[in-house]
Amino acid sequence: MNPTIERLKSHRSIRKFKDQQIPEELFEELIRAGQSAATSNHVQAYTIIHVVNPERRQQLAQLAGGQPYVASASDFLVFCADMKRATEAAARAGAETIQGMTEQLLVASIDVALIAQNIVVAAESEGLGICYIGGIRNNPQEVSDLLKLPQHVYPVFGLCLGYPDQNPEVKPRLPLAAILKEDVYDDSDDEALVAEFDDTMARYYKERTGGNKNTNWSEQLKPLFTSKLRPHMKEFLNKRGFGVK
Repeated sequence: MNPTIERLKSHRSIRKFKDQQIPEELFEELIRAGQSAATSNHVQAYTIIHVVNPERRQQLAQLAGGQPYVASASDFLVFCADMKRATEAAARAGAETIQGMTEQLLVASIDVALIAQNIVVAAESEGLGICYIGGIRNNPQEVSDLLKLPQHVYPVFGLCLGYPDQNPEVKPRLPLAAILKEDVYDDSDDEALVAEFDDTMARYYKERTGGNKNTNWSEQLKPLFTSKLRPHMKEFLNKRGFGVK
């Protein structure tokens, strides 16, 4: 197997980082590598906030749910879906722009995910560790105020970057047959495949925690479907000018 595929298959989330700064030249190269990701219609509907102020980093760590690695990583980025820049460019070119379309929300959010994953792959190829921070959406308005985000821009997630100070195991993924279908969506084997994966994850958690965590994949999904997860997001996105038409 070639090194790129092996690198992709070895991804882990890192939550403990060495007190070692990423060189500026390397950091900028990672961002440039991210910019080479695919982007819908070349819109490039993203802005990355590189948060360097220690006090602001601490505030973000708390707003994201009390995640200390937001403050301790070498670098912390907030990835924002950004339709402001492109909308204004189109208007200057003479367009009568329409804002607030759901498709604009999708385009910007997907563009953000693509550039971020390119940066992650580039970073891991250099021996760096990463951790996505979805907790940024716990308090999106406070995060937006802290980072002075304008209308038509919203924070999608954060990303810790740094030199790893831990070596966790690779977390198992669902069997290939569960997520790769041929021609049509055939879920006739999915129940058995999920049961198999539950057994795999139960063993993984027990081994990782020395027997202190007794759960599996299906059990861990319960909160996602038994409570209203971040119910504030719809109203927040509407106020930011996304997804209302």
